[in-house]
Formats: sequence, C-alpha cells, structure tokens
Amino acid sequence: MSPNTVLSLCPLADIHDGHSRGFDPQKTGRDTMFVVRKGHQAFGYRNACPHFDRARMAWKKNEFLNGDRSHIMCAAHAALFQIEDGICVIGPCFGLRLTPVPLQIRDGIIYMVSDC
Repeated sequence: MSPNTVLSLCPLADIHDGHSRGFDPQKTGRDTMFVVRKGHQAFGYRNACPHFDRARMAWKKNEFLNGDRSHIMCAAHAALFQIEDGICVIGPCFGLRLTPVPLQIRDGIIYMVSDC
C-alpha cells in the first residue's frame, strides 16, 4: 500500500451491532484483519493473537467474539480481549494487546487507513 492509503471495507450497516467481520484487504486469500462493531463505532485489529502470531482469532468465518459478544476471543487459546483497545484480560497473553488497524467511518462506510 502507498502512504496514507484509504481502503473502503464495507458499510457500517453490513456489520450488525455487537458482531464482527473478517477482511482480506491485501488479497492474500485469508482474512488478515477483522472489524468489531460496537454501536456507531468500529474497532479494527490484525487477525493474529499476540500469544502466537500465526494463531487466527476467529472460531468460524466472521466470528471473532465470545458467546455473549462482550470480548474478542482467540479461538486457539480462549484468550479474551477488550473490544475497545484490544488488551488481553484473560488468557496466556494477559496484558498484551492485539495489533490495531486504524479505521475511519465516513458517510456510513468503514475505511481502513494505512500510513505505510
């Protein structure tokens, strides 16, 4: 990606409140990042657990949250992360955080913003 790349991911309305969705912005053939919607906000993270970088977070397609949808959950380790800041609150990576992916919402569309 070029400096200050802005990539449209999807309309905010396409992700139901309290749900998540994976994305493959670099066309790798797998979801390399995901977005969690919480109200009118969207939080983006790399699809990799800080405990073991190759561990994918989703337990099935577009399912990155625990059962009551209160936390992001790593399917490999059952670690739980806060939605708003990606900090691990339970699990082997306690205190570590998911790698954030900068997002913007404009005119109801979620955009990924990259400065690299």
